Amino acid sequence: MTTYEDIVVEAARPGVRLVTLNRPKARNALRTRLLAELADALAAFTADDEVRCVVLTGGAEVFAAGADITEMAPHTAVTVLADERPRHWQSIRRFPKPMVAAVNGWALGGGCELAMHADIIIAGDTAKFGQPEINLGIMPGAGGTQRLTRAVGKSMAMKMVLTGEPIDARAALACGLVAEVVPHEIAVERALALAETIAAKPPVAVRMAKEAVLMADELALEQGLAHERRAFCYLFATEDRTEGVSAFMEKRKPQFRGR
Repeated sequence: MTTYEDIVVEAARPGVRLVTLNRPKARNALRTRLLAELADALAAFTADDEVRCVVLTGGAEVFAAGADITEMAPHTAVTVLADERPRHWQSIRRFPKPMVAAVNGWALGGGCELAMHADIIIAGDTAKFGQPEINLGIMPGAGGTQRLTRAVGKSMAMKMVLTGEPIDARAALACGLVAEVVPHEIAVERALALAETIAAKPPVAVRMAKEAVLMADELALEQGLAHERRAFCYLFATEDRTEGVSAFMEKRKPQFRGR
């Protein structure tokens, strides 16, 4: 397993990799190296059939307090256009396997955007989510205006983006940004348990189901329904579908192999 500087990768549960952001002194600020390492790790997970789900966390105190401002400060309009960071964000966005984020403490700016790249967010009760870029004379630039609006709706997204004010875990749950709020000391364990449940499901069906859910934001209803139906029919050709039905009929636990 590759060793990184800004992230720590662990084989935490069967089929599950735990990725922890590892810049505690900088409150896990998302410098270019961190994003590059995360993109590299996710690419390796994509190619590894043993990896079926990923948990992403910043640890017990903070998820990520945003972009690394000292790194961003020298940029001009010209240099930011040539920045490599959007390429790494694109790699993270295109990760095809399920990803669960366990968020404790601050998830601000790029940290909030990174959490929203996960398919499911588990929030510890200390979590706070925000897009404070407006206070620096800029705006979200890694999907904040788009993902946040899709998650919480126009009014709440406008409030968060235009005021820069964060919301707490309970408010994030109420508006649909997170799936669960748990005591902060068990947020990572809860995310790992959820990931282990997902990892035990048929991998091809999981990946196609994830893709179909994401398509709901991209396609008109009729197109989305057609995409869903095609994927549904395709899964009838998999060995895992045969195994799932047989296991159900025989009242035993299925053994899914991703075929």
